[in-house]
Amino acid sequence: MAASRQSQSTRAETAALAKSISAVDLFCGAGGLTRGLENAGIDVTTGVDIDPDCEYPYAANNKAHFLLKSVGDLTADDFERAYKDAPYKLLAGCAPCQPFSTYQQGKSGPADARWNLLDDFGRIVREVMPDLVTMENVPRLVEQDIFADFVAGLEAEGFHVEFKVVNCADYGVPQQRNRLVLLASKLGPIELIEPTTPAGKQNTVRKAIANLPELAAGEACPADPLHQCSSLSPLNLRRIRASKPGGTWRDWDEDLIAECHKKSTGKTYPSVYGRMSWDEPAPTMTTQYYGFGNGRFGHPEQDRAISLREGAILQSFPRNYKFVPTKAPIHMKSIGRLIGNAVPVRLGRAIGRSIVLHVREHAAERKQAA
Repeated sequence: MAASRQSQSTRAETAALAKSISAVDLFCGAGGLTRGLENAGIDVTTGVDIDPDCEYPYAANNKAHFLLKSVGDLTADDFERAYKDAPYKLLAGCAPCQPFSTYQQGKSGPADARWNLLDDFGRIVREVMPDLVTMENVPRLVEQDIFADFVAGLEAEGFHVEFKVVNCADYGVPQQRNRLVLLASKLGPIELIEPTTPAGKQNTVRKAIANLPELAAGEACPADPLHQCSSLSPLNLRRIRASKPGGTWRDWDEDLIAECHKKSTGKTYPSVYGRMSWDEPAPTMTTQYYGFGNGRFGHPEQDRAISLREGAILQSFPRNYKFVPTKAPIHMKSIGRLIGNAVPVRLGRAIGRSIVLHVREHAAERKQAA
């Protein structure tokens, strides 16, 4: 009984410490990172993004205030209102990753305006001086000088910095998605928690979406309009019927193969026109995951691409997460972009739990020293 009371007391103390962390989420998008931090108990007060399409899903699903503003235009005054007198201040964010993505294949460089958004992140750190910083991005960012400069800037301001590339599937996300996670603290050394769902225990496509209502290509579910999928041309309908879970277009008869894939240059791109496998995590969700020909985004057994809702669930958004107002038109391209660009919620929760644990340890050390 005494042990139980002590455990309850520890949980209450941890919850109180989590609430003492006030966070601002830069480049907040539809709110994946914010929801994850909130699920870890952190008080996210403000999300900032320049994209007006983000405002409804962010504000409708999270407690935080949405600020429609370019990160480049933010000043210290914006953060005074957001942080108020919080004991611990957290600056979080995911600068747009497209310039550093493998999909760019070297097409993007410093001339791309998004390339320098990480510099704005660093400027805000210097002006606001939070206690804690976290950033999530694509793995290739670590290869860039701009990232090395960002880390060096944090260290010059007295932050302890840790970063690593992790697979989101190791943290409960039903998706194979490698991401760079950076944590920085002025309180002392900080690190990401150990994987919560290691190999052999990862969430699968079956666990995530198997119980959703069946759809035919081009249909929408009356009970959930976001559970809708793209239509298929007669040729693509034949192609998906010829596709096997986990297979490629190389399994098809010759007459189904696209002309571009018959060329020597196209034969090296098998990861399109594929079905997902039920008993494995999904492939990485992109901003065009709703299209059968855009990757391995075919449903494991139904003859269609996955729906918008299924993609959101595979990004670990709650099933009731709202992306548009009731009865508002659903633009597949816009919603797909918001979902594909999001930080997976469960990865955000792992980041949040790491920060809460770190603050708890710091508070304990300070208490002991006193």
